[in-house]
Amino acid sequence: MLYELRSLKKTYGERTVLDIGELSLAAGKVLGIMGPNGAGKTTLLEILAFLQAPTSGELQFNGKKVDFSNNGLIQLRRKVVIVGQHPILFTATVSKNLEFPLGIRKLPKVNREKIIEELLDLVGMRPFQNSRAHRLSGGETQRVAIARALACSPEVILFDEPTANVDVENQIAIERIIQEINREKGISVIFTTHDMIQASRLADQTLFLFDGKITHSTYENIFNGRIELDDNREKYCLIQNRLRLGVQTNKEGPVRILIDPTLVKITIDEGAATTENTFCGKLIQLTDERNRVRALVDVGIPISVLIPKEQFKNMCLSPGEAVCLTCPTESIKII
Repeated sequence: MLYELRSLKKTYGERTVLDIGELSLAAGKVLGIMGPNGAGKTTLLEILAFLQAPTSGELQFNGKKVDFSNNGLIQLRRKVVIVGQHPILFTATVSKNLEFPLGIRKLPKVNREKIIEELLDLVGMRPFQNSRAHRLSGGETQRVAIARALACSPEVILFDEPTANVDVENQIAIERIIQEINREKGISVIFTTHDMIQASRLADQTLFLFDGKITHSTYENIFNGRIELDDNREKYCLIQNRLRLGVQTNKEGPVRILIDPTLVKITIDEGAATTENTFCGKLIQLTDERNRVRALVDVGIPISVLIPKEQFKNMCLSPGEAVCLTCPTESIKII
């Protein structure tokens, strides 16, 4: 295994930002990490890059326990590089930015130019070789930062929201680069994203974080709500002042609620609306995600449903169609 995490926690004072019981990440794959802001995604990347030490627990890399207290971290950091959301390039030419890590590795000068040209070709930035790096656009800067990371000959590249601040043209280019460096160079890739469609396009595996913990519920079905009582003294959760969802909980007042998209039932039978926690609305999007299909349904709020492909084949669903969603008790989690 590339990484193995056991009982890993990261805390700041009284606040726990990561709490991962057990996790294994295979080498040679592309892993997507999703979750809302504050879920712990960036903190996890920094620990995987050996830039932060966990407060407790164990991290293994290539089968060996990582000791965050010794000089061995220098060697590990040569194997893993991280490209942030807002990479900073030196105020020199693009070529000089790539030459710096090659010089650190003491590569002969005669070989550096060829490597720089190959890497700039890979990220589509060869025409900018002699341009001043600080004058590039955000997307161009990101692509040069990726080339500079590759100049370190890493085993693993970590990306924090690689397309969050770029235009569509650069987003397409960066996604292509991620696929190429994994498939052609065999480099393991781990990236964070808010974009479920992007994760499904790029990732062999997607990990979901919420409040620092791994969850099986995808984060787009997490809502702010308020627990209230109906006329019969039964509790329900009012979500965004639009949807009343019957719940069983000891909590009162403001809460966060998760609806597991793998457990939500979808049907075109409008008669199902009489069933508890069933809401009718319009199917607004269908997305192919390998062995399943994601349906996005507007029932006053947008709710995602994950449907196994074999089941989807028999459902005859199409965008714009009226459908009903049923949220069984086991699909609802109150936080």
